[in-house]
Amino acid sequence: MNPATRCGNGTERNRLCWMPGVLFLLLALLGDVQCQRIKDNMYARISGAHCFRRLNGTHVTGCSSEYGGSVGVLHLIERKEDIDFLVNKHPSPPYAPILSPALYTRENILRLRDEAAPYISALVLINNVTGMQHFSQEASCPNEYSSLLFSLGSDDDNDDQDRCSADRPEKSWNPWGSGLLQEAFPFPIYYVAEPPEAEKLRACYFKFNAHDLENQNGRSLCSIEVKAFMSAAVSSANCIRRSNFYSSVIPTTKFCDPLQGKNVYATLFPRTTQAVTDESGARVRDARERIVVVCTRTDTTTMFDGVGLGAMDSVVPFTVLMAVAHFLAKVLPRSERAPNVVFMFFNGESYDYIGSQRFVYDLQTGAFPSRSTQTKPISLDNIELLIELGTLDDLTELQVYHAAPQPMATKMVEVLDKVNKAFNFSITTTKPSKQTTNLPPVSANSFLRENASFPAIIITSPVRNRYYHSVYDGARNLNYRYGNHSKLYDFTLLENLGERRDLWDADSLQMRIRNVSSLIGMSIFELLEGNAYTPEYGANSVLIDEFLYCFLESANCPLFRATLRPGASISEFAGPPARYISVYSSITSEATYWTYQVLGLLVGQRIENVTKEECLARHLPYQWMVGYAGDGMCLLTTQNTSLALSPAFVNETYDWTSYRYSTWTESTWSEMSARIFLRPSPAHETLTLSIGIVVMVISFLLVFLINSRSDVLFNQGSSSTIPIATQPTQC
Repeated sequence: MNPATRCGNGTERNRLCWMPGVLFLLLALLGDVQCQRIKDNMYARISGAHCFRRLNGTHVTGCSSEYGGSVGVLHLIERKEDIDFLVNKHPSPPYAPILSPALYTRENILRLRDEAAPYISALVLINNVTGMQHFSQEASCPNEYSSLLFSLGSDDDNDDQDRCSADRPEKSWNPWGSGLLQEAFPFPIYYVAEPPEAEKLRACYFKFNAHDLENQNGRSLCSIEVKAFMSAAVSSANCIRRSNFYSSVIPTTKFCDPLQGKNVYATLFPRTTQAVTDESGARVRDARERIVVVCTRTDTTTMFDGVGLGAMDSVVPFTVLMAVAHFLAKVLPRSERAPNVVFMFFNGESYDYIGSQRFVYDLQTGAFPSRSTQTKPISLDNIELLIELGTLDDLTELQVYHAAPQPMATKMVEVLDKVNKAFNFSITTTKPSKQTTNLPPVSANSFLRENASFPAIIITSPVRNRYYHSVYDGARNLNYRYGNHSKLYDFTLLENLGERRDLWDADSLQMRIRNVSSLIGMSIFELLEGNAYTPEYGANSVLIDEFLYCFLESANCPLFRATLRPGASISEFAGPPARYISVYSSITSEATYWTYQVLGLLVGQRIENVTKEECLARHLPYQWMVGYAGDGMCLLTTQNTSLALSPAFVNETYDWTSYRYSTWTESTWSEMSARIFLRPSPAHETLTLSIGIVVMVISFLLVFLINSRSDVLFNQGSSSTIPIATQPTQC
């Protein structure tokens, strides 16, 4: 058919013919336009970390926003007097104060909470270290209600004088602690770490809010919306009860979850893999088995989700114990007369010793190790000695504590002093050892609360950490600099103590940790063997350097790569593993996994002349790892994990107010976000509302008029142009 025939020759038909072409052209042009939704132009997202809500058996701590989010006008606080404006004037509430860490003190924050609470909807902490001398939201006496001294409840005057107290900073274990981690806030607190994000907030504030503060209510203001609603409230007891009630109706309903993770441990020598059971099927322990436990904690915490590395807090003793385990695995011979050694890495100790409390509970109930190991259980009676590495803030001075008369504690101090002088480590050790019930915040409290005469020794140092349990306890707090020498030196071997001085300064972190690790390792060797350690080989400084790098800067590191299994890989941009205990997950946390793998690499026994296929076919405890050289090796490993879940959540009749076990839970939430926008002035809002009302009234009137005159407006007769044919009449 001819195109002219299809479209027709009339003007109207020609217009209908070319209109599709025009529409197609417009759509093609619009396809090249970058469109953006109005919502995206109204809001600017701010990345950061949220304060979230935790609960224990009797109290609630942390923060929560309103259900749909909390909105507040940004107000920069640069000095204490700026708080007076929010307390006394507040012309355009609610507000969202912006503070730097130097002003994030207990006095200022509690004043904002208690005096300005009706006018505060959120609080923003920006990463600005100017003027900051210390920053710790932990209590002055961490884990006070799970300590040995609290359980004894002594009224003795001497104990009261020695008791850790926030009123006597010189007697406290965290003299710079503000205790804000244990407080509850009715508004969200948002931490902005990245400088560009903080600059967004400042720029928006100075452009719209900073001038004519008294008359803010007459203009548009820069505001922030923080969404961080927490489902839990009141206490763990109340939250668990509510969760159980609602889950009977809606199975997936939860308001909070118990803090839960895994402890990691390894025995120096493999244990017998034949479990003996009695007539009832219960496993029977070997009363003759002797165990020495060497332990520390691996977790940390902060007020904000996912931020904070706990470098001086726990990474340093964590590193020391790993180096000690590596050292003893290389030098300590298997002996029938010497006890076996269990290296224990507790998880959840920041929250009333969750990991160690569960470990003690499992020892008492015959549940450690688990049945899956097919070994005999261990009890508290099997443990001859517990040596714990507490916080090591000062690596030039060691202190030894014990709670009961302990000959081994005195012996430990003597051996430490002897080894220190023999190898010239230049480390001061206390003499005599301190016997006290006012112990530092260490896992040994869990053992001593069950048996005050338990043979426990704590090795720690004077308190120096001004950033305990905070976002600023990172590599900078340790003055750590990565050396990156693993390509030249095998970190799986011990090193001569006279070497590596060309790699590090004498006062470097790597050398100081190497000296402390060697000193403790050699002292334990002499305690167990009865003979002095004489070779000039100690802990490996390159291993220490790599370990610190992996846990403080990047998981994509040579040490972690050496522990990989076949087919496993590390993300190229992997950050350091988070070491907050968190809640139950079907996937093992990164920190637990890497601790497990590194411990297997350093303590496992290499099996020679075994191929990869043969090693994999044997399964655990045999494990194939890439190794230092990358060519693979088969290891007989002894590392394993145990549950770090408070016994309070195992016993359905537990008294939540007894303080015997940790009762910490974490609230559930659905969304966490923050964004800034320009909140319109009251006049603008009034004008917008008025226009809307006028348009609505006019619309109703038009609809009414059109509807009432519809018979006139729409009665135009028949629109049909087809003639009606008449049928011929049939005769």
